[in-house]
Amino acid sequence: MKKIIISLIVALLFIGCSSDVSGKNPIEPKLVVDKYIDDLVLKDQFEKEHAINKDTYRLIFAFSKDAAHLCNDFFNTQKPTYLQDHHSQFIADVSAAPSLIRSLFILPGLKDFKHTVLLLDDKKVAAPYREGMDTDKVVIVYIINKRIVEIKDINSAMELKEAIEDDSAMSLIAPVFNTAIETTKEILK
Repeated sequence: MKKIIISLIVALLFIGCSSDVSGKNPIEPKLVVDKYIDDLVLKDQFEKEHAINKDTYRLIFAFSKDAAHLCNDFFNTQKPTYLQDHHSQFIADVSAAPSLIRSLFILPGLKDFKHTVLLLDDKKVAAPYREGMDTDKVVIVYIINKRIVEIKDINSAMELKEAIEDDSAMSLIAPVFNTAIETTKEILK
């Protein structure tokens, strides 16, 4: 009888300690077409906070080291205002790197770039942006009125250049529209 009671107690302990996957809250992805992305405020490589610019039409995300190198290598060959001139902002996810590596190697290296690099440096903050994305590729998120209208994966510097330097009607109209909407919101506050 004593062995049965001990076996039941041990079994209950194991059941109580088992992980209940169904009870966990899944990460809700932030980068989804038709979702708004107006709460994004990140620090750059110089610790200066940035929100989405009024005229931004493209958010360029690099979630992996290779994707970030592809972007930084390309942007470093352009003039310092290249991203702004093309209504784009670049966001690099450095959250996977240990904080010591980030502070000793990654951040000092980023300070050498002439373009602004917004940083996702906290795993909890980065997780919803990574969720559902192909993190090995450069991800371009197109926004109108801070609402995601399209998401594209980029594999090469040539594709990145073509996406940023796109001269379609939408690429010309969206930044003007975004600026007008944001300015109107500010006036009405």
